[in-house]
Amino acid sequence: MADTIVIGIPTLGRAPVLCATLRALSAQTRAADHIVVCSTSAADVAGVTDACPGASVLMTAPGLPRQRNAILDASGDAEIILFFDDDFLPDPGYVAAIERHMAADPSIVVATGNVLADGIGGPGLSVEAGAAILRAWSAAQDGVHATFAGYGCNMALRLEPMRAHGLRFDERLPLYGWQEDVDLSRRLAPFGRVVRLDAARGVHLGVKSGRGSGVRLGYSQVANPLYLAAKRHGYPLRRALSHMSCNVAMNILRAAWPEAHIDRRGRLRGNLIALRDLLTGRMMPERACEL
Repeated sequence: MADTIVIGIPTLGRAPVLCATLRALSAQTRAADHIVVCSTSAADVAGVTDACPGASVLMTAPGLPRQRNAILDASGDAEIILFFDDDFLPDPGYVAAIERHMAADPSIVVATGNVLADGIGGPGLSVEAGAAILRAWSAAQDGVHATFAGYGCNMALRLEPMRAHGLRFDERLPLYGWQEDVDLSRRLAPFGRVVRLDAARGVHLGVKSGRGSGVRLGYSQVANPLYLAAKRHGYPLRRALSHMSCNVAMNILRAAWPEAHIDRRGRLRGNLIALRDLLTGRMMPERACEL
């Protein structure tokens, strides 16, 4: 029998959190037909066999878009690929909600969930704190809302239009990716609806380990949005400039008094290197790898 829904989890340097996420998936009321984990080393997936005996494990070179594409290549003839970050805890009804809405409405090509709490903007959440938030949430909304793009920590993609039009994640966006989810969502948008589902609930822990250099991220905060806008595939220049300027402004404002969990000075340095490269005609996403 052909797989229908595959869960794909790219991971880097966070094996204990990954295993907690995999164990949480066992509580889904509608189990995925297959789970594929893509890592960069054996250490990344220590304990995966015990946490989720049926999962497939792939190895590839580092880079979030590259890892996502490796998962796509391993998805066989699945109808839906559901990407979770290795630190995203889904409500037990998450996969069932994705299946119900995408089966009822074939026009949905991207579906992202209702993130009840997101640790990415702060010091991060523990697995225990994330699980407690899920248990405490009793709302039963089932709305469907148009949205600009899927959020890569929990994003379902319909694979038929991706195969028909040769769509993949852009591997020119290196390392952590930074906007690769928005880019693919906007390239899929001409072929259907991009939506957020209230019933697909979860918590993004926002674990800080494995996220790499502040300088590299700062470079990507400038280079990636401008690169995506220049492709002219649905990522507006206005959005790129707004996204870039907000990040640069925040890095300037907080550089003198940075948060303990954010390398503001490193990010600002990366911002400035990217702006210098823009003025000299050298700016490209891949340059982040050289910093």
